[in-house]
Amino acid sequence: MAEYRKLGRNASQRKALLRNQVTNLLYHGKIKTTVSKAKEVRSIAEKLITLAVKEKDNFTEAEVVVKQTTVDKNGNKTVSDVTKTIKKDAPSRLNARRKMLSVLYPVTEVPAKGRKKRTLSKEVNLPNHLFENVAPKYEGRNGGYTRIIKLGMRRGDAAEIVILELI
Repeated sequence: MAEYRKLGRNASQRKALLRNQVTNLLYHGKIKTTVSKAKEVRSIAEKLITLAVKEKDNFTEAEVVVKQTTVDKNGNKTVSDVTKTIKKDAPSRLNARRKMLSVLYPVTEVPAKGRKKRTLSKEVNLPNHLFENVAPKYEGRNGGYTRIIKLGMRRGDAAEIVILELI
């Protein structure tokens, strides 16, 4: 018996497919895929969510004084000290963040106005999204963060299609 599903692909293609689907599931909240892919993606996603739930509060806050330069209307520069509060990850949270980054692809968010030449795209930090938005939802749960809803057969090849979503 195989340890995992091979999905009719070689190792690098399979890894890329699963990473892409896990990234989309955690970013969008649901994906539409086949049953066998959904079962593989579910196991990876639930491990990442469990990691985020365990490490979500494992940081310390520190106040840092930074020099900030401002320019007024006349072009004069003024330097002032500004106090900022930053989060410092504990070693185990940093390790969890690096494990997440080894699985997840970087996500770039494009503004809703469209893909014009000078629109600013924003890089989304998915581990932060997991720690701050996803983990608090599942704090009291012990696993079972995803749900598979069967839709029926696909027209072209009669593969069974499902929706995999976060509960």
